Amino acid sequence: MTFQLGVFYFFATVLIFASSMVITVRNPVKAALFLVLAFVSAAGIWLLLEAEFLAIVLVLVYVGAVMVLFLFVVMMLDINLVRLREGFGEYLPIGGLVAVLLVAEMVIILGSDQFGPAKMPDPGALPAGHSNTRELGRLLYTFYAFPFEIAAAILLVAIVAAIALTQRRRKDSKYQNPAQQIHINPRERVRMVKMPSEKKV
Repeated sequence: MTFQLGVFYFFATVLIFASSMVITVRNPVKAALFLVLAFVSAAGIWLLLEAEFLAIVLVLVYVGAVMVLFLFVVMMLDINLVRLREGFGEYLPIGGLVAVLLVAEMVIILGSDQFGPAKMPDPGALPAGHSNTRELGRLLYTFYAFPFEIAAAILLVAIVAAIALTQRRRKDSKYQNPAQQIHINPRERVRMVKMPSEKKV
């Protein structure tokens, strides 16, 4: 076993462990910290694949910005951990079924000739002034343009669904109805009250 293969197995083991802990741990703060460990391990694997741009973006954007935001939100919210543990076993079979379906879809997609590495052009020996960023942009917008558009559409649907779920009506929240505010009688907006300016002695 070479040194590079040993480092790959080390990062892969840490990544699998951290990913499983993100799902199984009950404390949201610990789950976010394990997700940071998973991102750093994935960045190490990207470095082994000579994709330095992706590794740096993963560390700077996700670990440095997104995860800090997640930690602030999780620590500022008053999350009831006892209530969070109640429905864990109830949705476990459905979650396991979804996980099996996702793995099956990934095997089908990566094993096909359309998306797999079989049709990917062989770059051969890389020159001295080779730019990973330029090569990534060229492959992303030419060879993988169709999967890139599918991923963008899926992310758009996820954003709309997240906004729709967070903007649901709650019983304890107060809302304004612009239609009722516009159609109100102007005479009822202000009530004139006559009061004497001075009291008579």
